[in-house]
Amino acid sequence: MGKLRAGLIGDHISQSRLSAGLALMCSDHGLELEFEMIDSALEDGFDFDATVRACRDAGWDGVTVTHPYKAAAAAFAGADAPEEVQLLGASNTLTFHPQLSAHNTDYTGFLAAWAGLFGARTPGRVAMAGAGGVARALGPALVRLGATDLVIWDLDPQMAQALAAQIAGPARAVPVEQAEAEIRAADGLVNATPLGMRYHPGTAFDLQAIGGQAWAFDAVYTPTDTVFLTAAADRGLAVLSGFDLFRYMAMKSFTAYTGLTPEPERTLPRLEALRPPKESP
Repeated sequence: MGKLRAGLIGDHISQSRLSAGLALMCSDHGLELEFEMIDSALEDGFDFDATVRACRDAGWDGVTVTHPYKAAAAAFAGADAPEEVQLLGASNTLTFHPQLSAHNTDYTGFLAAWAGLFGARTPGRVAMAGAGGVARALGPALVRLGATDLVIWDLDPQMAQALAAQIAGPARAVPVEQAEAEIRAADGLVNATPLGMRYHPGTAFDLQAIGGQAWAFDAVYTPTDTVFLTAAADRGLAVLSGFDLFRYMAMKSFTAYTGLTPEPERTLPRLEALRPPKESP
């Protein structure tokens, strides 16, 4: 039996389902999984680059990266990252064998998750909160899916402006003060901020502005019933959850690590069993 040695780096990751998802796919393919969680929120002065180097030197096959290190992961890979990842400026999966490489399975996973729920439907006008690591994947994915307008805002306006310029095409940045008007005019709403996570409660959206749009997506998946996504569902929007993305992302990350391709018809329902329970009211 072969072995997959990997881990997860990020802030407040104790609720992640990634190790369970990888274990399921490893079992299907006759692999043993050795997986370590590295919660950077528990370490003062956490050094991302040094940690990744230590994982590589220890013989790991790779490491998955989440908030807030996705841009740092792409930078770590540098010229060893494929052109697509360099253009996105963010990576959520680093692999070490046969040489260092970077992947963005948020990007490919979102494209697959969208197709799984919405088929060939196009996003229309999109209002996206957040311009960090996951937004660097979601923005280009939405444009590839045919978004006609992609409005981005962030508490750091320079980040929003830089991301809009990087994506180009229909992407544009607006000040936070204009977000409500853009939300009301949008067909789809995207939360690409950590707001909604257990350690980052709240929402990036004015809930009074939700209603009349067609769909909503929240990158947060623990919990799945965030204030934002619950409000969207209650007001009739079709919702794509962070866990829907997670299922496809996990499969594509497994492929990046191992070169093996899980069968979606078999794997997706089994990953669905890992969906976090809804929060108590």
